[in-house]
Amino acid sequence: MFTPFGDERKRKINLGGASSAVSNTALLGQARALRTERLEQQRRNENASKVQAWWRGTQEARRARRELRSVFEQDVCGMDGLRCLVIIGRKDEEALAAWSLAMVEGGSDALFALPRRIENQDSWLVLTKQAAILLLRSVVNSPLNSRSVSHLKVLNALLSPTTTTAVLGDVGKHVSSQITMYLLHRDLYPLLSTSISSIHLGARTSPALMLLATLTTLPFSTFPAQSQGYITSLNAIFASILTIPLLPNRIPSAALVDLSARIPFSSLASLDVNHVIEVITPDDKLNLIANLQVFVSPRYKLIDVKSHKVYFTLLSRLLNSLPPHVFNPPPPKLPTTTASASQYDSDPDSDSTPTRVAVVSSFSSNPTRAITAPDNRTLKRLMALPSASHLSALLSLPSSPTSRPALFQLLVSLSIIWPADVAQRILATAPSLVREIYRGYVRGSPVGRDSSAGALGGEKSTAEIWIPFLLLVELYTKAMVTMGDDEFFGSNLGAGLGLELGGRVLGSAEVGGAAQVARNPLTLDELVGWSRQLMNVAFALFWREDREVLTKAVGLEGEGSLSSRKPFVPAGHWLATSQIDVQTFVEAAIFEERELSSTVPDSPVLPIPRNNGYSKRQLAHLSPRLGVLNNIPFAIPFDVRVSVFRHFVVNDAVARASSRGYGDSPFFYGNGRHRVQIRRGSVAQDGFDRLAEADLKAPLEIVFIDQFGAEEAGIDGGGVFKEFFTSLCTEVFDTDRGLWLANKKNELYPNPHRYAVESHSLNWYRFIGRILGKAMYDGILVDVAFAGFFLAKWLGRQSFLDDLASLDPDLYNGLVFLKHYTGNFEDLALNFTIAVDELGITRSVDLIPNGNNVAVTKENRLQYIQLISHYRLTKQIRLQSEAFFDGLSEMIDLRWIRGFKELIPNFCIRDASSDQHRLPTSSTCVNLLKYQSMVTSNSN
Repeated sequence: MFTPFGDERKRKINLGGASSAVSNTALLGQARALRTERLEQQRRNENASKVQAWWRGTQEARRARRELRSVFEQDVCGMDGLRCLVIIGRKDEEALAAWSLAMVEGGSDALFALPRRIENQDSWLVLTKQAAILLLRSVVNSPLNSRSVSHLKVLNALLSPTTTTAVLGDVGKHVSSQITMYLLHRDLYPLLSTSISSIHLGARTSPALMLLATLTTLPFSTFPAQSQGYITSLNAIFASILTIPLLPNRIPSAALVDLSARIPFSSLASLDVNHVIEVITPDDKLNLIANLQVFVSPRYKLIDVKSHKVYFTLLSRLLNSLPPHVFNPPPPKLPTTTASASQYDSDPDSDSTPTRVAVVSSFSSNPTRAITAPDNRTLKRLMALPSASHLSALLSLPSSPTSRPALFQLLVSLSIIWPADVAQRILATAPSLVREIYRGYVRGSPVGRDSSAGALGGEKSTAEIWIPFLLLVELYTKAMVTMGDDEFFGSNLGAGLGLELGGRVLGSAEVGGAAQVARNPLTLDELVGWSRQLMNVAFALFWREDREVLTKAVGLEGEGSLSSRKPFVPAGHWLATSQIDVQTFVEAAIFEERELSSTVPDSPVLPIPRNNGYSKRQLAHLSPRLGVLNNIPFAIPFDVRVSVFRHFVVNDAVARASSRGYGDSPFFYGNGRHRVQIRRGSVAQDGFDRLAEADLKAPLEIVFIDQFGAEEAGIDGGGVFKEFFTSLCTEVFDTDRGLWLANKKNELYPNPHRYAVESHSLNWYRFIGRILGKAMYDGILVDVAFAGFFLAKWLGRQSFLDDLASLDPDLYNGLVFLKHYTGNFEDLALNFTIAVDELGITRSVDLIPNGNNVAVTKENRLQYIQLISHYRLTKQIRLQSEAFFDGLSEMIDLRWIRGFKELIPNFCIRDASSDQHRLPTSSTCVNLLKYQSMVTSNSN
């Protein structure tokens, strides 16, 4: 039957094939998954095979070890047992223990039974070497275990040539040598170091420590001196054993004495210093220094000069490789109170931080590893290095050209780390060392010769020629701090009666020990020659821009100051005019100052046009002029420095005028004057109130107010300001006002009283400084004289003992007396305190922490003298001086004025014209004399 929609019961057949909805991507994914599954299955099969193989191997190894262990147990002391031990001993501690115990119980006969037969010697030696390293590694793993003692006893017997020779005869020493060399190549000393270090300090009585200590020195009995094995052992014991922290505290006393005696310090000449320095860490270096201080310092006199040289070199290089703060950790911070803060000399004064010089072997920029702070016991040993007893022991050694330069290098290193102590103690212990260094090493040195090429040593410039020079500078600079004119020029102190010291007057019984003042260690003729060397070196260093190498270290400040008071050098001695062109120097200094001052503070900034007349190469050659002017100004003639200073002021004024739109004239300010009213009866107070924060570099117009409140008639063309300035100085410098005191020469210095450091008083000091700065800026002379030690603070000069003579002559004489005192210091009953009298009340101030309980002795008297001088000359007036110079520096840049020794000019003279018919005139407003050039005719 025909149906329109077909027969649904009939099976449908698709002749085109079965349809599928799966894409090609899906098919590829399925194929990839099947492949991954096959690979994973393959990996599992391979891993299973490996595990099975490992398991079979492990089972076989266990079976073999059991068999070897069985053979070993049957023949512990025999050759077969030894062979089995070498194989299974790495993992079988019990077998090692059994063998070493059997050897110990059987004695030397059991240990050396096998090599007695010639046919066994070679095999036994090979096997015993391997057994020895197994024993040593076992000790490292558990040094306090009971079996470690038997291990160490066997090792000591094997490495001892005495023991092996006694049993084996001549072959014995060869046996010990071979075993020792085998162990050396397999870290014998690092393993011994690890073993000793892992035993805690409380187990000092452990028998293992005695055996370990003995084992460390046996190689020196085995190898002949100078042999490779001997030198390798010497280097290793320094790098591994002597670097153990607190080594003397770990070893039993009996073993410590034996260890110290057996380490061949007498053979230090064979030590490879470079190797030791390279292989140890910073912490190791610190421990090595501390341990050497314990082991070597008592044996200085038993060591020859060649060993001294190597030892001093090693110690100095170790010291130079570590930062100084490691040796001087800061004290624990305590709550700060007003009283405690002012008791000690803790102010950051520049005088106490001179530039230091270190001789380095490398300028590598590799970062330094952090150093662990030393514990108190290690620090105590380190602090013995700069002690008076240790320095005395060093300086008492025979003077040899072989070891002396190395000793100088060590002393320089010590003085770098402990600058406040070492030089003073050296001078107290061996004052003749200054003379020895100069005459033996510096006088004939190429350093400082009168030539631009040779001033720094030329081609011969090495550490060997610089170290004595630097040490001499360090010692003589320190000596100058406490050297009076009488000692410098070799005069006498006098009887010493009536001297003030420690706040009291010394009596006749106490000065009985006084002696004639010691002479300067160098003669005046020698000082002339050496000061010229110093001058040449300093000038050459600043000329080459090596400004931080030797600044205060060149020691010229003290000699220059003495030479100005009592000339001992020929005219022109300090000048370097033969090495420079003066006109070029002035131009370069002015240009450099302009570059440094290219902006004007607190004003619209307008850069100063750069001078294109100099090339970069020329500027590089001419750059360090300000360094010369600031640090060694006496190398430049005074008139040249005055010219440079005035140019600096003019340049500053021009820059300010340009920044304010007044053109390039420093003297044209239009109507920009600051008008100030001053009452006749209150000049100082009105000046303080109205000018304390004013711009004093700008012109001032002073208007006086009379007693009726009316302005006085007149125009201030300079004379009114001069009148105001004179009246102001008369008031503020009046000693009855309380801000200033005067010495016997009527030289002023700040009042050290407590009320002078109150904020109101300090503001007055700052104001006075600003006013004086304006006088210097405008070229006005001031009729006031300041004490030299006070001005030295602003000029950056260090105060010396001689400066105290102008402040307190009685105290000065007392300190000079103390310096040369030869009697019993206990009779003086002095301590590190100073008596301060304020308004009739005397109080005691500690110069150092707990100074009341620190007695002044022969060894520390120089420190006492320096602290007393520093307290009186610097610390008492520090805040007042800072306030004064802070105000002065607002007007006069520090680098402008440091080129002068004095800030007290007597008169100003100016060349007015060449008109021979015009008479001299003057400007009384500014103390300026104007004269005409005179022509002198010589008639024969």
